[in-house]
Amino acid sequence: MTQTIEPGNPEAPTTPAATTPDNHASGAAAGTVPAALKRRIPKYSDLAPLMQFKKPEFSREARLRRASTIWDLRDIAKRRTPQAPFDYTDGAAEAEITLRRARQAFLDIEFRPGILRDVSKVDLGTQILGKPSLLPVGIAPTGFTRMMQSEGEYAGSRAAAAAGIPYTLSTMGTASIEDVAAAAPDGRNWFQLYLWTDRDRSLELIERAARAGNDTLMVTVDTAVAGARLRDVRNGMTIPPALTLKTVLDASYRPAWWFNFLTHEPLTFASLSRYTGTVADLINSMFDPTLTFEDLDWLRETWKGKLVVKGIQTVEDARKVVDHGADGIILSNHGGRQLDRAPIPFHLLPEVTAALRKDHSDAAVILDTGIMSGADIIAALALGADFTLIGRAYLYGLMAGGRAGVDRAIQILKTDMVRTMALLGVSRISELNPDHVRLLGR
Repeated sequence: MTQTIEPGNPEAPTTPAATTPDNHASGAAAGTVPAALKRRIPKYSDLAPLMQFKKPEFSREARLRRASTIWDLRDIAKRRTPQAPFDYTDGAAEAEITLRRARQAFLDIEFRPGILRDVSKVDLGTQILGKPSLLPVGIAPTGFTRMMQSEGEYAGSRAAAAAGIPYTLSTMGTASIEDVAAAAPDGRNWFQLYLWTDRDRSLELIERAARAGNDTLMVTVDTAVAGARLRDVRNGMTIPPALTLKTVLDASYRPAWWFNFLTHEPLTFASLSRYTGTVADLINSMFDPTLTFEDLDWLRETWKGKLVVKGIQTVEDARKVVDHGADGIILSNHGGRQLDRAPIPFHLLPEVTAALRKDHSDAAVILDTGIMSGADIIAALALGADFTLIGRAYLYGLMAGGRAGVDRAIQILKTDMVRTMALLGVSRISELNPDHVRLLGR
């Protein structure tokens, strides 16, 4: 039988060719070393274009430019921030299982890109709670923020305003409602509320938020009691930080943080003028374990703007708070800082979205917890979120470089989002859908 061999097939069998003088001649020619492969002494004119030695840069701007991911900002933040405030930001409850699972959930996905789409222009703009946002992410409420870095809420609110995204001030924030509004007068400011047992005090905060121009009230409902944040316990975290032998030694490695802390105004809070004690004591004095849906009804009657409920962790509760007048829900387990082994918001997202749509609800679905990249945000939007919030991700930037660090964190996330959408073949947020993401192993 005759064997047919296709030209150029690298797997085709070979047979030795007859040895002839011509074959020897051709073999010798094939063995000639090309000029480009001969060794030679390099000329300076060849080396000069390759020598790009740069003067080392140690400025804050250079340091932030070198950060390509939120994790890079975290590394910088850890080097520049004393252990107690860094761990307050970085840590979670008990064994921190919930936080690890929340971040792992974003890793355990597969993107499903579309090809041959025009993605020369990617638009990240969206609508949330009746107003536009230039990015599908806002800044979540964080407590004691000026303890992480002296610019605190002022840096966060100004960076958010510059980026065209919402900023949320916490009841436990270290700047007043009025001062934050004055610092970012053109920004979209939201206020986060813990409903206290003292309803008059809660009402006072609500009225102040309204007068300061906050259009959205975010009530947190997953804090009947404080979670067991063991890093804070071990660090003896107090407000303000105590000058013990341990903190003094820690300060010796981070003089810039202490200089900023000691040369700025003492910490004050949006909800109280002065407090001394542990974090757990403060939280337990503020949180109300008697809250019910009737309190949410009271809040809905009292607050005339948009009302969102943060801390939703089941489908049933998502439906209930919408039935009680919420304009939006925030799927959140408090960053893993309350109940360890709590449900993972990213895993809940498809089911909650489907349930609310089945009820013909137009309530906004916002996702919080675990976001560390723009790709995480795009995955959440594809699975049904209308919007997302970041807490730690922006705080790492704050600790790394103040306002400039928050700007850098937002820029990193924006770059991630644009690139991810373009590679998915998507040019607008509205084009994202569940077909773009597959949850591995679920």
